[in-house]
Parts: sequence; structure tokens; C-alpha cells
Amino acid sequence: MLDDSSMENTPHPKEPLPLNKAARCLCVPAHWLRDEVEAGRLPGLKAGRAILVHVPTVAQRLAERAKGVGRD
Repeated sequence: MLDDSSMENTPHPKEPLPLNKAARCLCVPAHWLRDEVEAGRLPGLKAGRAILVHVPTVAQRLAERAKGVGRD
């Protein structure tokens, strides 16, 4: 299991990536990432039929979720 420090020290591409490549960078299933973006729980940009994901932003959101930040 990755700890927070390993995610923070991992270099991520600065440009938005297609969803499948972003999922590989984030070590999550592509279908799960697509579901999260389409539900509005994670940010993503829909460009026609494609979804682009800014990996550093999503990695930060996932780290916050893991810590329980923003929960009611």
C-alpha cells in the first residue's frame, strides 16, 4: 500500500492525460476513475467522447479522501 509521502514525491505529468493513461498513473481501474469523474466526485474534462484528467489534482483529491478531509 502506498503512503501519502510516496504519492507526494511521485512526479506526475503536468498536462491532462486521457483517462486510461491517467488511471495507470494513479494505479486505479479506468472504469472506476471514469465513474468518479462522470459522477462529479473527481475532476475531469470531457472533450467529445474523451475524458482528460489532470493527474496531480486527482492524486491530491484521492490523498485527501484517504485522510478523510472534507467529510461531514
